[in-house]
Amino acid sequence: MTTVIRNSISFRGFHKLKKLAFLYLVLLSLNVAGQEQNSAATDKTTKVSGRVTDASSGAPLPFIRVGFQGSSISTSTDNDGNYTLSAPGLFSEVTFSSMGYMPEHRKINPGQTNAVSLKLRYAETQLKEVKVTSAKKKRYRNKDNPAVELIQQVIDHKDQNRMQASNYLQYDLYERIALSFFNLSEKFTNGRFFAKYKFMLDSTSKISGKTQVSLPALFSEKLSKNYYRKDPSKSIQIINAQKQTNILKFIDTAGLEVYLNRLYGNNVDIYTNNIFIINRQFLSPIADHAPNYYKFFITDTIKTAPEKLIEISFTPRATGDILFEGKLYVTMDGNYAVKACELNVNKEININFMRSLKIRQDFKRDSGRYFLAKSNVQADFGFLKDKGIGIFGDRTAVFTNYKQNAPQPDTFYDGKDQQVLENPKQNDTSYWAHNRPDTLTHQQATVYAHITKLEKLPAFKRDTWIASTLTGGYANWGPVQLGPLGSTYAHDSQEGSRFQIGGRTTPGLSKIIYLDDHIGYGLRDKQLKYNLNTYISLNKVSPFKYPRDYFEVSYRYDADLPGRSMAVIPEQAALTSFSTGKTDYWLYNKTYTIAYARDFENHFSFNVALRSWNQQPAAFLQFKSNNDNAALIRNLTTSEVELNMRYAPHEQILQGTQERHTIKSRFPILNLKLTHAFKDVLNSSYTYNKIDANIYKRFYFSQLGYADITLIGNLTTGKVPFPLLSILNANQSIAYDEDAYNKMNYLEFVADHYVGINYTQALNGFILNKIPLIRKLKWREFLSFKVLYGGIRNENNPALSKNLYLFPVGVNGSSGTFALGNAPYVEGGVGIGNIFKFLRIDVIKRFNYLDHPGASPYGIKLGFRPHL
Repeated sequence: MTTVIRNSISFRGFHKLKKLAFLYLVLLSLNVAGQEQNSAATDKTTKVSGRVTDASSGAPLPFIRVGFQGSSISTSTDNDGNYTLSAPGLFSEVTFSSMGYMPEHRKINPGQTNAVSLKLRYAETQLKEVKVTSAKKKRYRNKDNPAVELIQQVIDHKDQNRMQASNYLQYDLYERIALSFFNLSEKFTNGRFFAKYKFMLDSTSKISGKTQVSLPALFSEKLSKNYYRKDPSKSIQIINAQKQTNILKFIDTAGLEVYLNRLYGNNVDIYTNNIFIINRQFLSPIADHAPNYYKFFITDTIKTAPEKLIEISFTPRATGDILFEGKLYVTMDGNYAVKACELNVNKEININFMRSLKIRQDFKRDSGRYFLAKSNVQADFGFLKDKGIGIFGDRTAVFTNYKQNAPQPDTFYDGKDQQVLENPKQNDTSYWAHNRPDTLTHQQATVYAHITKLEKLPAFKRDTWIASTLTGGYANWGPVQLGPLGSTYAHDSQEGSRFQIGGRTTPGLSKIIYLDDHIGYGLRDKQLKYNLNTYISLNKVSPFKYPRDYFEVSYRYDADLPGRSMAVIPEQAALTSFSTGKTDYWLYNKTYTIAYARDFENHFSFNVALRSWNQQPAAFLQFKSNNDNAALIRNLTTSEVELNMRYAPHEQILQGTQERHTIKSRFPILNLKLTHAFKDVLNSSYTYNKIDANIYKRFYFSQLGYADITLIGNLTTGKVPFPLLSILNANQSIAYDEDAYNKMNYLEFVADHYVGINYTQALNGFILNKIPLIRKLKWREFLSFKVLYGGIRNENNPALSKNLYLFPVGVNGSSGTFALGNAPYVEGGVGIGNIFKFLRIDVIKRFNYLDHPGASPYGIKLGFRPHL
């Protein structure tokens, strides 16, 4: 029995063991089959490529993220919207996503090569902001922050990655800039006035992520070859072709293009510490000290077949500062180069009228270095923050055909910085279609034809005439311009109400001879004033435009303040009718002039003049001899030769109708004036020499704004009465004058030698942006400090030397004019600007010479000028 039972148990155990062995073999075979299947899958590669465009405008979309669904493998489109995504594995779906656009998904064939191009639609309905808060907010720190450590690597590798690291570099550049008006009201576009211009409207513009109806105003294209030499530094641009059309015929469009290119970043270099754009210096997110001003976060990893990128997001620590926010895409190949970047700004930034700013740049790898391939800057401006008519600017630059270390002959680099080739095909449509390395949208391609059609409309010519008159101050009347209209009426203490009419000729009358004349009359002094100018242009360019090359003959008789001709600050003429204190001293100047002026392409210019100058005192001003007879002198005549020299290297100008304006930059401006007077020539009474020097420079300090510094100096030799000395530049109007002494009275100080410094620091809101509530106002701080040191030699001091004129006396009989003593004249000021976006108020303190009649320690000056 025992044996049977034991055998029975053994049989059942063996049967069970066979079943377990069979199950093991089945599972083993399934595992092997699975491994074989997985191996087969990994042996196959899924590849997808194509192009992503905007569904509305058809424009290529850069920086769109493209990834395989269910994986971390992704890439992004380049600036032309193209992409290629490839990875081992069987992927059946690809996703497309970007902030502001509706995400898209597309089915693909696993393990095969796929072509997928699509159009993304903008998400018109934006999600409202969602804030997540916790009981304890984690403090942001730079220490032990992997994003900051990565950014520091980018900073440390800047010198080797930037384009300028090459000893020699050349490339082709295509530039395009477009300007348009948007947010036009339906009442305006559907009204009778605009009915004839409706064909100009573009209904597909993408502005700030939204489809807008816009009115193209300017469209410009340029093709050039560019050459760079590192040592000694030299950059040369040779323009092969340029083409422009615009509806802004009433302003200087050549200067406007220079200004717009500067405004919209003609050289946005992410590798520099500061990026100059929108008339501001933005601190680059990879500046040497960027971690002190930015917060950095690693937000994504992008893996593609050739490279791995880290996406770093960044925001300003203080939202009102002149800083960017956006994303950087950094290579992880050991070079830590920027492969692409997105630079935007938040709405709290202290820049007026700007609604949005978007900069996108894409870099391409070439010979181990990443070179800029495409740059796009878009910004829109408007008086109101979120509504009303606006101006949208779009600047695109495409860089191709890079060549490193291929130097040109040494003589080549001696050429001009900018050269223009004659190209008869530059207006030919087929030429541009063949040579343009970028694709225009349909609307962009039709701008040229539309504006050509517009210019032929009589109504457009009439409306342009009105706009030109209002903006330029001159009314075109055939070959003559009437104006300037802003000088038609003025008021002062000597003339009372003054009325003036004038005009000038245009090239339509003659390209060689130009006339510029006006006649004025004061109701109080009952004096007729006039200014008669005749110009002979040697280069057939108007004497009011650059470059000048002309002879001038003029005769002027007018009322002036001593030391200040016309006493008007052009930009603030309305304020100069109001003065602090009483203006007691006036002159009637009668001047005959023969002059020659010349501008050179390197922005060196000179003006040499022969002048006969007669001064007649008026009001309480008297010319009285300090000899024993105390005789009154009715007038003072001098004959002078004067040489003015000016050098403004790398100057860019915006040409106005009456004068040209320098677009201020980091380059200095130097002025030198030499004057010699001849005695007994044309009734001249004295011989003397004058040297006047002036050096101006703007210094940029990134987040601390900028400083304008002017050094001035004068030396007068010879024995002369006080009207021929240097009358120091005073300002009694309520308008603030950066170049004058704003708490000094007219004719208060005279000198025959002096040196001085004027310093103005514009902080651009750096301090006020940190104060709660105040920062919402976007006010800006100004600091000013002016020092003037000099005096009069004994031979020119009427108290110590005879045969001179007594210094003028005031209304109360006290002395009204002084020489600088042992102490320099000093004044300083603190100002708040950008009040209501237009107003600036400065409180000025005068530190010494307070015992002079009419002197007061404090004063308030106003400035009324819109600024970005």
